[in-house]
Amino acid sequence: MADASKVIPANEYRRVRWKNGTGWTREIARMPDREDWDWRLSIAEIEQDGPFSVFPGIDRELVLIRGNGLRLRFEDGEVRELQPPHERIRFAGERVVSSELLDGPTHDFNLMWRRDAIAAELLHRPLVGPMLFFTEPGTSWAIHLLSGQAKFDRASGLPDLWAGDTALLIDGNERRRYALEGGGELLAIKLNRL
Repeated sequence: MADASKVIPANEYRRVRWKNGTGWTREIARMPDREDWDWRLSIAEIEQDGPFSVFPGIDRELVLIRGNGLRLRFEDGEVRELQPPHERIRFAGERVVSSELLDGPTHDFNLMWRRDAIAAELLHRPLVGPMLFFTEPGTSWAIHLLSGQAKFDRASGLPDLWAGDTALLIDGNERRRYALEGGGELLAIKLNRL
């Protein structure tokens, strides 16, 4: 994860077709930035019922961030519903699954990681004061601001975050502290290299 820490504004996300061609996603970031990435963040725009893409060797976590709900039907018979606000599910990318909209389109935050390279933990937290994040060799963070606004301490050199933006706090050669302050809600994703 050699890239520098940065804030990616929501209007800079790349809109790309799903792997299976049946929908669209706004890709936030992938590391490394190539086809065989170790982890990837995106926001899936689900506008109609249909199959999800299959990703062998990948684990994924899906968080409902906009819309009135989504039902997932797995080939093995499991059925799960993601209800607002921000219900989520973690599952293996090999599983065959199709989605059904409960009441109109949804936007779903999509964290994917290569299970033999990365251990990922996704936390949904209110932002009601200062929060501290530490990077160190092998440990990076991604912070997606669901609502509100926030700013990093001056020492970080990072710009402010607005709702929908994502900060990537990339590991380096030494431990580094990032202080984030503001109000709203966020998803904090801890990414550890194995």
